[in-house]
Amino acid sequence: MDTPIEKMDKPIARKKGLQKKHIIYIALGAVFVALMYMAFFADRTSTYKVEKDKLIIESVTEGQFNDYITVPGTVEPISTVFLDAQEGGRVEEILIEEGSMVKKGDIILKLSNPDLYLNILDSEAQLAEKENFLRNTQIAMEQDRLQIKRELLNLKYDIERKERTYDQNVILMKDSLISREEFTRSKEDLDMALQSRDLFIERQKQDSIFRSVQVDNMVNNLENMRRNLALVRQRVENLNVRATVDGQLGLLVPEIGQSISRGANMGQINVLTSFKVTAQIDEHYIDRVRTQLTARLDRQGSEFDLVVKRVYPEVRNGTFEIDMIFQDSIPANIRTGQTYYISLQLGQPKMSVLVPIGGFFQETGGQWIYVLDPSESFAVKRNISIGRKNPKYYEVLEGLQPGEKVIISGYETFGKNEKLVFKKSK
Repeated sequence: MDTPIEKMDKPIARKKGLQKKHIIYIALGAVFVALMYMAFFADRTSTYKVEKDKLIIESVTEGQFNDYITVPGTVEPISTVFLDAQEGGRVEEILIEEGSMVKKGDIILKLSNPDLYLNILDSEAQLAEKENFLRNTQIAMEQDRLQIKRELLNLKYDIERKERTYDQNVILMKDSLISREEFTRSKEDLDMALQSRDLFIERQKQDSIFRSVQVDNMVNNLENMRRNLALVRQRVENLNVRATVDGQLGLLVPEIGQSISRGANMGQINVLTSFKVTAQIDEHYIDRVRTQLTARLDRQGSEFDLVVKRVYPEVRNGTFEIDMIFQDSIPANIRTGQTYYISLQLGQPKMSVLVPIGGFFQETGGQWIYVLDPSESFAVKRNISIGRKNPKYYEVLEGLQPGEKVIISGYETFGKNEKLVFKKSK
C-alpha cells in the first residue's frame, strides 16, 4: 500500500496549446499595434460620403475676366416736366386725356376762380379812380399855371406904371415940384412891385417843380396799377392749364369738380425726344460706380451702348439709383416703363484664373472650396482667395490652378468635413 508521501511526490504534466492568458496577451498586442498604426500612419481627416451625380462640378479655367454686373433697368423719358397749378381753382373741363401727345401751348384743362374776377373788377375800379384823380390834378395845375401867368402879367403892367411914375417924380424932385414924401412913396411902390414879381416868379418855379413831381408819382402809380391789372388778368389766363413743352401727357391727377390749390402738382409731360435707363445698384458697388462708366443693353439680339450720366448718392433699402443715356442709336419702338437687363462695366478686362459662380460662396465666403483629386474619387477642402466677381465667374487670386475641378454647388449638408468621398448613387 502506497504511503501518502509517495502520492504527493507524483509530478504534474504541463498543458499543451494556447491558454487563456496567451489569448489575452495577443489581443492586447494587436490593440497596441492598431493604436500605433492609427497614431502614425492612418488618415485622420474627417470624411463625408456624397453622391457625385448630385453635385455640380466645374473646371477651373484661365481667361479674360470682364468686370461687370448685370442689373435690371427701366426705360424712362429723357426728362419730365411737371404741371403745377399757377393759380388755384375748380376743375371745370379736361380737354386732353392722360397718355395723349401734346404740343406746347395746348390747353389741357380749365379751372374757374370767381375771386380772381372780383380782383379784376376791383383793380379796374381803382385804376379808373387814379386816372380821374390824375386828370383833375393836371387840370388844377393848368389852372394854377394860368392864374400865376395872369398875375405876372398884371405885375408887369403895374411895374411899368410905377416905373413911369417914379421916373417922372425924379425929374419933378430935381425942380422941387413935389414933396420928398411923395417921391419916396413912388420909389417904395416900385420896389414893392418888383419884389412881388420876383416872389411870383419863385412861386411859379416851385409850383412847377412840385406839380411835376406829383404828376410823375401819379403816372408811376398808374403804370404800376396797369401792370398789376395785367398780372391779375394773366392769373385769369393761368386758369387755362397749358402744355409747356411738346411731349406725352404721362400723368393727370385732377378730376372734374375737384378744387386745386395754387402750386399743387396736377400731372407731368414726358419729353420723348430721347430716353434714359434707370437702375437700382446694390450698395456694395457704391464706391465703384461713377459717371461716364459704360453699359450695354441687349434687345432682341441687338446691343446698344449706354453711359452713366448721373449717380444718386442716397442709399435706400440697400440700393442706390443711377441714370444712363444712350450713346449712339436708340432701340426702335422703345416704350416708357419697359425693363431690360443692363451689363454695367465696372473695370477693364484682365486675364485671371476663373471659377464659375455657384452656391458654395454662401457657405465659404470665398475662403475655401472642395477640390477634386485627379482620380475624381474624392474631394478635399482647400483654402483659396477670391477677388472680384461678375454674373458668370469669380476671379481667383490664389489657391487654384487652371484645369483643376471643383465643387461649386451648395455646401449646406457637408458640415465641417474636410474630405468628401464619392459614392455611387442608388
